[in-house]
Amino acid sequence: MKKYIPLLATAALTLSFGSVAQESPPYENWVGGFVQYYDADSDKPEPTGGLSDGKGLGAELGFRFDPSWAVRFELGRVIIDTKDIRTTLADDGTQIGADIMHFLPDDVMYLFGGVREQSITDSYRMAALGFGKHWEVAENWRLITELAAYHDFGQSYKEFSAKLGLAYIYGKSTAAASQPDADGDGVADALDRCPATPAGVTVDETGCNVDTDGDGVLNAVDQCPETPLGIEVDATGCNIDADGDGVLNAVDQCPQTPPGTEVDEVGCGIDDADRDGVADALDECPDTPLTNKVNSVGCPILSETEISMSLDILFPNNSSVITNPETFNIDEFAEFMQKHPGTVAEIQGHTSSVGTEAYNQALSQRRADAVKELLVDSFNIDASRLTAVGYGESRLKFLDDSAESHRLNRRIEAKVTAVIEEAELK
Repeated sequence: MKKYIPLLATAALTLSFGSVAQESPPYENWVGGFVQYYDADSDKPEPTGGLSDGKGLGAELGFRFDPSWAVRFELGRVIIDTKDIRTTLADDGTQIGADIMHFLPDDVMYLFGGVREQSITDSYRMAALGFGKHWEVAENWRLITELAAYHDFGQSYKEFSAKLGLAYIYGKSTAAASQPDADGDGVADALDRCPATPAGVTVDETGCNVDTDGDGVLNAVDQCPETPLGIEVDATGCNIDADGDGVLNAVDQCPQTPPGTEVDEVGCGIDDADRDGVADALDECPDTPLTNKVNSVGCPILSETEISMSLDILFPNNSSVITNPETFNIDEFAEFMQKHPGTVAEIQGHTSSVGTEAYNQALSQRRADAVKELLVDSFNIDASRLTAVGYGESRLKFLDDSAESHRLNRRIEAKVTAVIEEAELK
């Protein structure tokens, strides 16, 4: 069994620290019963030895006088198997003990140390050290899990036990009642995230106002958490009539109508032909689509968007002839430049690493010139908007010495970018 004790300890620690953190429990007392696996020292008793492992059962009584500290008294009976082949009987006896217990924050686990007085074939006095956890299974019930090690004061025996029990909690008094609570909201200062809550305000478990803007909608679902007092709100905490025109937001097609404007049944001004919320007399863009956001003079609010188009062309080995232009996106590239006449592009010629560097430099320039000539002659792109530059083998896309890499490196690359203005949508 001893070889499994470290594994059990690791598992217990993992479970303890992996449990969900809760606020510190009330000060509490408990009474419980337990069953126990007990691993006795095989050298015990003197002089013959022969004890093995066994089981036990017992009861405990605990008094928790502080969130972090408690005392416990334990009475149990242990039944230990023997290794003596001459008998099949087990040795049994009693064990009483007392412990000081320290509970870690949020009750993730507790540590304890104490003494045990054991009577099995002889009397033994031992120090006890271990850790465990009280798992809440109901309001007044806890599941006890515990691992302990023992050291005999006389013969230095070393023994271990694992406990599983059930405890009943009684005599509870809330921790908050005995801890400082400066703002009097019922949440102790140590846990209060809003320590200056005004008197009479309903708070959550962290001591914070559950309805910050006082509109009757809890913060957790309030989509408008800063609604002014007195405003009628919907289920999401937002003003049911944001622009105050008498038309509910759910049907208001002009939700930004200026105050005082006479509106129709969909919340738009009766003198607002395009229903953008701006009266015709002030509307400088009287035909704005309903889907567009508008400014104070009724014109669409525009935002800039960057768009681009790339060109990629491959060439045969040692060639600058575009043999099949229809298979590439040359027409789309040219159409993009025609649609955006303020754009310019650099046509970049490249080669593979086969051949001399000087030859490849000249070949890449011929390739760039060929693409520029095609765009000018066949697609009417102004030559001043195009720059042809050969980079030779200085910008290889693929570095390995394979036929496929050489094929992909024999290329033209170009990119053109335009900035356009688009109307923002409601």
